[in-house]
Amino acid sequence: MCLDVIAKMYSKVYYMDFLNYLGLPVSIWVSWHCFDIVHFLVSLLQVFLFQKSAVHRCNMAGKPAIITRVVDSMTENLRPTRAEATDVANAVLDGADGILLGPETLCGLYPIEAIQIVGKICAEAESVYNQSLHFKRIAKHVGEPMSHAESVASSAVRTAVNVNAAMIVAFTSTGGAPRPPVPVLAVVIPRLKTNSLKWTLTGTLQARQLLSVRGVHPILSSPNVATSGGSSEDWGLKFALNHCKSMGWLKHNDRVVVFQKIGDSSVAKIVELQD
Repeated sequence: MCLDVIAKMYSKVYYMDFLNYLGLPVSIWVSWHCFDIVHFLVSLLQVFLFQKSAVHRCNMAGKPAIITRVVDSMTENLRPTRAEATDVANAVLDGADGILLGPETLCGLYPIEAIQIVGKICAEAESVYNQSLHFKRIAKHVGEPMSHAESVASSAVRTAVNVNAAMIVAFTSTGGAPRPPVPVLAVVIPRLKTNSLKWTLTGTLQARQLLSVRGVHPILSSPNVATSGGSSEDWGLKFALNHCKSMGWLKHNDRVVVFQKIGDSSVAKIVELQD
């Protein structure tokens, strides 16, 4: 899931080719208020359907959907309009992965207030978002038979729901991570690449790109976690749990579902947090 490009849906040509972009390794950036562009394709009365369909298709394809142009009035006003506030909430409820502020913070009079208000609206909408229904829709869309990775990942999500886990910890080196009903700590393990001239470690880019996925908190781990052996695996898990505790995401007796690859096997296990 290494997404080197964010495809910006900002012209008639891109909107007409939208479905083709879903097959590429890109994130999708949709401008919410480009009605003059969308009007070439659909009636004004159907714009809301296009917006919801675009985000839904991104969700089903596993592409991060980033929404922009939601509170344009805040470039000059301290508060958004009621319609804009509703747009922000609907973007969250529709399944968007992120809200991107542009002119509101670039040249607006109230950049800090814009960030604070949009953040509060998103948090309020997130609190009533039906995560379980979203997961069931994705599982139904993927269908059967699932790939090995999808099967194990979906099992980890179901386990987290059944045991009421506070978080899922997923170890990854490619940047792939699920989007389940509970927060995910994605521990990105660097990979060593060598050639005749130099040695390099990858992982920083993958960790940054995971920031665009809703509900995922990426951290870059030590390359030692990638080595085999129980002590290295225990060290990696301890590192992840200590980070969660320091951020206030976990407390005593919380359950955590750990998803990692050991050798050629993918393993999901339940860990209960102890002092």
